[in-house]
Amino acid sequence: MKICKFSTETKDYLSCFYSILDSMVQNMESIELCDSISHNFIAQMIPHHQAAIEMANNLLNHSCWLPLRRIATNIISSQTKSIDSMCDSLDCCDEPINSQCDQDLYNRHFHNIMHTMSCEMDTARSTNNINANFIRQMIPHHLGGIRMSENALHYDICPELVPILHSIIVSQRRGIQEMQHLLRCISR
Repeated sequence: MKICKFSTETKDYLSCFYSILDSMVQNMESIELCDSISHNFIAQMIPHHQAAIEMANNLLNHSCWLPLRRIATNIISSQTKSIDSMCDSLDCCDEPINSQCDQDLYNRHFHNIMHTMSCEMDTARSTNNINANFIRQMIPHHLGGIRMSENALHYDICPELVPILHSIIVSQRRGIQEMQHLLRCISR
C-alpha cells in the first residue's frame, strides 16, 4: 500500500482538528454532574456542539468546495442556535431530579457513546483531501450527537429539552445524509 505524504495545508487542518477533538473530549468529560439528566445532557452537549462549530470553521479555512462549505456554514448556524436554546433551558432543566439508578444507566450509555464517537473521529482515515477528511470526521460526531440525544430521551427529562433533542436528531441525520452523498461524489 502506498503511503501518502501530507501536504502542509493538510497538516495544518489535521493539527487544528485533533486539538479541537481533544478539547471537546476533555470538556465533555470534565463536567461536574448533578442529579438531573436534563442538566447533565445540556452541560455535556454544549461542548460537543461548540467543537462542531470549531471544526466547521477549520474546514472553511481550508476548503473552497461550495457544497461542503454550505454544510459547514449550516453546522455553525444550527449548532449555535441549539447551544442558545440549551442555555435558555438550563435553569429550568435542573429538574426533574433523576434516581441514582437512572443516572447510572444514563451515564454508562453516555460514556459508551462518547468513547465510540471519539475513537471513530480520532481514527478516521486521513488523506490530502481535506474535504473527505472533514466528512469522515464529522459523520461520527453527528452520530454521537444523535445517540446521546436518543439516550436522554429514555429518561425523565424536562419538557423544554424534548424538542431540542428531536431537533438535534433530525438535523444531524440530515447532515449525515448530505455528507455521505458528498463523500460518494468525492470517491468517484
